Amino acid sequence: MLLEHLTLANLRNYLSLEFGPAPGVNLLVGANAQGKSNLLEAIALLGTGKSFRTTRESELIRRGAPLASVSGTARVGAARPIAINLACTIVAGAGGTRKQYTLNGEGVRYASFLGSVKTVTFVPSDLSLVAGSPSLRRTMLNEALSLADSRYYRHLAAYRKALTQKNALLRGAIPPDPDLLAVYDEGLVREGTALILARRHYVAALGEVASSVHGHWIHGERLELRYAPNVFSYGAQAVTPTEDAVAAAFVERLAEQRAAEAARKVSLVGPHRDDLVFTLDGEPLATYGSQGQHRTAVLALKVAEYAVLSDRTGEAPILLLDDVFSELDADRATAFVGALSGVEQAFITATQPPRALKTQAEETVVWRVEAARLRRC
Repeated sequence: MLLEHLTLANLRNYLSLEFGPAPGVNLLVGANAQGKSNLLEAIALLGTGKSFRTTRESELIRRGAPLASVSGTARVGAARPIAINLACTIVAGAGGTRKQYTLNGEGVRYASFLGSVKTVTFVPSDLSLVAGSPSLRRTMLNEALSLADSRYYRHLAAYRKALTQKNALLRGAIPPDPDLLAVYDEGLVREGTALILARRHYVAALGEVASSVHGHWIHGERLELRYAPNVFSYGAQAVTPTEDAVAAAFVERLAEQRAAEAARKVSLVGPHRDDLVFTLDGEPLATYGSQGQHRTAVLALKVAEYAVLSDRTGEAPILLLDDVFSELDADRATAFVGALSGVEQAFITATQPPRALKTQAEETVVWRVEAARLRRC
C-alpha cells in the first residue's frame, strides 16, 4: 500500500500543500511546531477518518477558515494494485463540526471510508498503553480491528448505540421498563458477542508476534498479552469459546449484575469494560515493570500490530511514527527499526535524523519541514 499524493487545505498550520511522498521511508525533519506531526495526522485521517491527537475536530481547521480538507491518491492491493482517491473534509458550523468523506469522487458514509487506506500509528502517548487506562487499550483494539475488517466496525457501532440507549434508560428518573431493558440487553449480547470473539482471536495473533519479537530483542524475558473480557474470566478461555457459549456467559453476567446496574444507573457488563493485560515472566507488567520494559513491550506490540494487519489484509499498511525516537534509547531504537526493515512505506518525524536509520540510508528520503512547507533534501 502506497500513498502517492497528498493535498492539504487549511489543515492545522497548512494553508495548502501538495506532497508526493516516496516509497520506503519518508523522514520528516524539522524544529518543533513546523508541521511534522500535522502532516502525519493528515495521512492518518485518510486511513481512519479521525485524528490521533484530539477529539475536538474544530482544532484541525486553520484559524479563520470555514473548513479543512485532506485528500490523497493511494495505490492499494497486493496482487493487482489499483489507484484510489480519498478525501476527508471537516466543516465548521454553528452547531459544531461535521465531516464529509469521498471515495473515488463519490460521497460515502464513514463505515465505507474507514480502512480504504490501512495505517499503523505510533506516537509518544502510546508508551502509556501498558500502565494507562483500559480505555486506551480498548481504543487500540477497536481501531486495529476496524481497519482490518469492516464487519467489526459495524458490530461496534451497533453495540455503542444499544449501550447508549441502555444507559439513558438506567439514568431515568423512574425505574427502567423491564421489557425495554431486555431489548437493549439483547442488542448488547448479539453485537458484544461478535466483538468478544473478534478481540480474542486478534489478541491471540497479536500476542504470538509480540512475544516472538520481544524475545528476539530481550533474551530471558517472556512477554505475553492476555485478553481480559468482562463477561467471563480468563480461565474460561482455556477452551476456545463458541459463539453460543460467549452469548450464554454474557446473559448470565447481565442477570448477576442487574441489581447493581439499577443501583449505579450505568451498564456494568460487556466489552466496553474489557481490558488487555501485559505480563512479563508471568507478572503484571503495569505493576512490576520498569519504564524501559514498558517501552520495549509497546514497541513489540506495534511491530505485531503492523505484522498482523499485513497478514489479515494481504498488504502492508502505511506506517506513521511521530517523534518516537526521542523517547527511545539507542538500543531500543535500533531494534525497532530493524524489526520494521523492508516496510513498503513509512513516515517518520524527528527534529534530527535518528541514528537508528543510518543503516537504512539508501531507503530513506529526507524531507525538511519548515513553516508548513516541505523541501526534499
